[in-house]
Amino acid sequence: MDGNSISGNEFISKHVQGLAAHLDIDKSLYDIHDVKRGLRNHDGTGVMAGVTRVGSTQGYYVRDGEKTAMDGKLYYRGIDVADIVDGFLKDGRPGFEETAYLLIFGVLPDKNTLDEFCGLLEEYRNLPDGFTEDMILAAPSVNIMNKLARGVLALYSYDDEPEYDAANLEKEVRRALHLLARCPVIVANAYAAKRHYFDLESLYLHRPRTGLSVAENLLFSVRHDNSYTDEEARLLDLCMVLHAEHGGGNNSAFSCRVLSSSGTDIYSAISAAVGSLKGPRHGGANEKVMNMFSIIERDVKDWTDEDEVTAYLTKIIRGEAPTEDKLIYGMGHAVYTLSDPRAIMLKNLARTLAEKAGVAEEFQLFETVEKLAPAVYRREKKLDKPLCANVDMYSGLVYKMLGIPQELYTPIFAIARMAGWCAHRLEEIYSGGKIIRPAYKAVGLDEAYKPLSAR
Repeated sequence: MDGNSISGNEFISKHVQGLAAHLDIDKSLYDIHDVKRGLRNHDGTGVMAGVTRVGSTQGYYVRDGEKTAMDGKLYYRGIDVADIVDGFLKDGRPGFEETAYLLIFGVLPDKNTLDEFCGLLEEYRNLPDGFTEDMILAAPSVNIMNKLARGVLALYSYDDEPEYDAANLEKEVRRALHLLARCPVIVANAYAAKRHYFDLESLYLHRPRTGLSVAENLLFSVRHDNSYTDEEARLLDLCMVLHAEHGGGNNSAFSCRVLSSSGTDIYSAISAAVGSLKGPRHGGANEKVMNMFSIIERDVKDWTDEDEVTAYLTKIIRGEAPTEDKLIYGMGHAVYTLSDPRAIMLKNLARTLAEKAGVAEEFQLFETVEKLAPAVYRREKKLDKPLCANVDMYSGLVYKMLGIPQELYTPIFAIARMAGWCAHRLEEIYSGGKIIRPAYKAVGLDEAYKPLSAR
């Protein structure tokens, strides 16, 4: 084709302004056409897109057509997560494996079944021959979530029969359990590669050790000296239980279900869920919380002065603070109103850790922000709905006090949520029956075609 030579950057700079005009859609059109933005109804409730037996959340109830706020509840297969946690903590044992079995198979395992399940996960942990060398070390990523998504997708190539087979539930469950077992190893090796190639540190690769829980093996694998305490493992295990599932409507589970409804393979569906969780409006928010608090801790002189903290939160909302967004990360949730049950449990855990670690002042700052942020939002954003702390407010702080590097916060979330994703995929492919295909209202599409010579 004829034309002057132009660099890619020059071409994009020249044409991007025109593109911006086409991307700018008048927000009033959403109301005119009764579009449910974000698949949310006008009262904030979610658009009903399916039914599930996997998990559920409660943050409000409807009385006489009106939403009424309530303390949040989280259920796995109909069982209150608080009861699950209380059960394994009383027994002094890890709970994630039991929780994963419950989510995938639908019932709580007995002692013998749980032991067999843990043994199976040990058997399935080993990555295919050459996988670490070819898929992780040969193409390291500075972002572990990116590497996890690529690693999950790459496992397709190591499966002799990777495509979804509607007639074979056993195959699909086997693949799900392989992913549940292998993803912690992928994360650990991806982290080792990141440290080596980007942080210029020594390369430590550790094979998972038999007889250890998922949480224990994760700590064993990501620390170059393999050291961890029983308390650290118990706390990480608890965090993973609280992150394992959150209903079919959350963005990553819904992404998994959307792809699964098309009949695609499990590797494509789960890698999409990982990509969704990576986003700062979803699982990546835990890192955003810690980044935000590092700035607050630096700029607020007196952490106990509520007036000074309020003034700084106001600057954040107005975009006047050097934070990334006009958001107070860790506050607010699509479902929960008065409280997020996960945040409550993690907050209690963080308080105990802070007292032991001698960082009670930092924990108090988190509590102060949680206390003051709702009023700031109401004043600045004219919000009239309840606003509570969500799970991300305290999960990053717990990980920090456990000595877990920040780049592993969201990958740990993904390792845990793998159980919920696989459960939702199994449910979707065997009971959904239809490809998920919502509609979009097309606007401004009455342009006439112009010949090239007339443009």
